[in-house]
Amino acid sequence: MQLLDGKYLSGVLVEEVKVRVAQLTEKGAKVPGLVALLVGENPASQSYVRNKMKLCEKVGFQSKTIRLNADISQEDLLLEVKKLNEDQNVDGFIVQLPLPKHINETEVTLAIDPKKDVDGFHPINFGKMAQGLPCFLPATPFGILQFLERYNIDVSGKKCVVLGRSNIVGSPISILLSRKATPGNATVTLCHSRTKNIEKYTQEADIIVAALGIPNYLKADMVKEGAVIIDVGINRIEDASRKSGYKLVGDVDFESVAPKSSFITPVPGGVGPMTVMSLIMNTMLAAENR
Repeated sequence: MQLLDGKYLSGVLVEEVKVRVAQLTEKGAKVPGLVALLVGENPASQSYVRNKMKLCEKVGFQSKTIRLNADISQEDLLLEVKKLNEDQNVDGFIVQLPLPKHINETEVTLAIDPKKDVDGFHPINFGKMAQGLPCFLPATPFGILQFLERYNIDVSGKKCVVLGRSNIVGSPISILLSRKATPGNATVTLCHSRTKNIEKYTQEADIIVAALGIPNYLKADMVKEGAVIIDVGINRIEDASRKSGYKLVGDVDFESVAPKSSFITPVPGGVGPMTVMSLIMNTMLAAENR
């Protein structure tokens, strides 16, 4: 069993992006810039944005966080998006999710200029991805592809099962793994909450991407020997032995599944760091495109 180490791989990619930034600025172009729109004071969102800004600093980007009150109106938030769309100094920006309940997330996503949509959520980018055209890939699926490519995991012709069908992870990674590309050319089965006898599919899978949001869902008896396990889940569960009162676990029961796997991502330290790094790589691409 080998760990797919997101912290290590992210560090490798940081150095690669630094070189690309230097090459860009040597040609007289401006330093790449990323902006995060943060609405409200959700602690998890604040932490995510803080980590993204720290990584921007590491690679040499200009970065900025725009903090907005939780009671901002839909109209005013859309005006902020419009300003960023028109700002030539901004290569890419994100609107950190989730948004307050009175805000329509779909409308906000649609308002973002696809050329600055470094989260890869806009339907235009999603559609281009589905057709194999150049675009910004959703950050988590992009990170998963980096794992497969950098660890030389052969996907072609393999049976792959994706657990979960969200527009952010499950649906796009199922498309990317089945596309005519490298990594790709897998035979993909997409399972979800309405799928019956899920273990029937997972037991035959060479590669499993778990993105259901259910703590420790995937057990050892659901996995065959030598499978590649990509755990996207980040779940808090109570743990009285810890000062925080909780611990983070994935959608995979790591202790029982790891011995049977050929490769597996840990939680934390697996997919999470690569998701943030993928956002940086998309921003770098936006700057180069400009």
